[in-house]
Amino acid sequence: MTLKAVGHPFSSPPRRGLYTCRSKLVAVFTTSSSSSSLWTCRSKCGQLNSSIVFVFFIVDLLDPRLCLVVPPLPVLIDNIKEFAPIIYTPTVGLVCQNYSGLFRRPHGMYFSAKDKEEMMSMIYNWPAPEVDMIMIVLTNGSRILGLGDLGVQGIGIPIGKLDIYVAAAGISPQRILPVMLDVGTSNQKLLEDRLYLGLRQPRLEGEEYLTIVDEFMEAVHARWPKAIVQFEDFQMKWAFETLERYHKRFCMFNDDLQGTAGVALAGILGSVRAQGRPLSNFLNQRIVVVGAGSAGLGVLKMAIQAVSKMAGCSETAAKSQFFLIDKDGLVTTDRNNLDPAAAPFAKNPRDLEGLTEGASIIEVVKKVRPHVLLGLSGVGGIFNEEVLKAMKESVSTKPAIFAMSSPTMNAECTAIDAFKHAGGDIVFGSGSPFENVDLGNGKVGHVNQANNMYLFLGIGLGSILSGARLITDGMLQAAAEWYAHVNVDYFYWQNLFI
Repeated sequence: MTLKAVGHPFSSPPRRGLYTCRSKLVAVFTTSSSSSSLWTCRSKCGQLNSSIVFVFFIVDLLDPRLCLVVPPLPVLIDNIKEFAPIIYTPTVGLVCQNYSGLFRRPHGMYFSAKDKEEMMSMIYNWPAPEVDMIMIVLTNGSRILGLGDLGVQGIGIPIGKLDIYVAAAGISPQRILPVMLDVGTSNQKLLEDRLYLGLRQPRLEGEEYLTIVDEFMEAVHARWPKAIVQFEDFQMKWAFETLERYHKRFCMFNDDLQGTAGVALAGILGSVRAQGRPLSNFLNQRIVVVGAGSAGLGVLKMAIQAVSKMAGCSETAAKSQFFLIDKDGLVTTDRNNLDPAAAPFAKNPRDLEGLTEGASIIEVVKKVRPHVLLGLSGVGGIFNEEVLKAMKESVSTKPAIFAMSSPTMNAECTAIDAFKHAGGDIVFGSGSPFENVDLGNGKVGHVNQANNMYLFLGIGLGSILSGARLITDGMLQAAAEWYAHVNVDYFYWQNLFI
């Protein structure tokens, strides 16, 4: 691990042990009863009017290596709806942006490019000798939410994800491990920041980078053969590359590609149900996906696989109802320098009527009149008033609008704008939390949080309980399909899908 920054007096070798295997605090505080413990925690939380300060308080409470004043889990479990937006999205994005300046003590393990050929020994620094299985969330900080390359500061994402695993999935704090794989950063602002805690070099690329990831994966599974590794917030090219490289060798999945895709698929299937139609009608749904990053392409891949399976047709035939839009507009095979990752989803211009390469969102929505408009663009407000009003002309009786980008400032639209401009009879889902909307006359526009939190917990916990050796596409699709069937009657009448 390398942390060469102002204010850290230790050289790299001593810190390698210090920052990956620290001791418990000497002082141990006790309270007279569990009820007084809960009161103490609630009181402390009430004093912390800053979300960021509160995040660090909760993280300390969940750290199994610290002996603190109160047991936090009952408080988090009983108030998960209130606390989830603080320990997870959207607050975690703010934490990551300011992590170096807020740093007090390390949480998790940090491996850097400077640790090449030492990871096998370093992995044994983590103080969990009695554990034969561990849930690991790994990031390289290259694409944190919609905020870009945040380097080592992206460790906030694994910490937040695992806090949710502990609080909502019931996984022991002794069986979780947040990991940062620091291979540099391409963020010049961070490289020039005196407080930045990460490796001060341009981000590694190519085989040199893959060699580092290979070594980490081998080291983890040498110590914990049953470990589950959840990849988080890797830039698109490495998200696809590492998934293809490891998914048949290790028990792992990529949450951005597969978790987000599963939630989106569940939402799409749920929106079919909200129309009062059988799920088989999914085959006829027109779906526009805005955003050709790892999440958007992951959604397309899983949705097309689902259509292919349900219809018994080829994936090529299943693609006809899907339209992909990126920063340059509608993606077609006429595009110069077409991204190889997006190429399988590009439309053939001969199959389009009245649309051409690079058509805008509003042009596509007006022409296609989609059942579903799904945003994973990371561009806040891209579903503007004109686009939302155009969704009124959808061929669906209950058009679905999913603004799935996070944090909140990156959401494609707000819930208020969606119901105001697209009408009250829509299904709305968002990646970040929004309040339900008062439509007047006693009616409420219900907001679904279409966040992969609702699926990755089941994927991780289910893999642990089943002893799965691999996490397959079939498992992920089954999870999404089951998710879409939950509490059918209640959700149908409330315009909810989750």
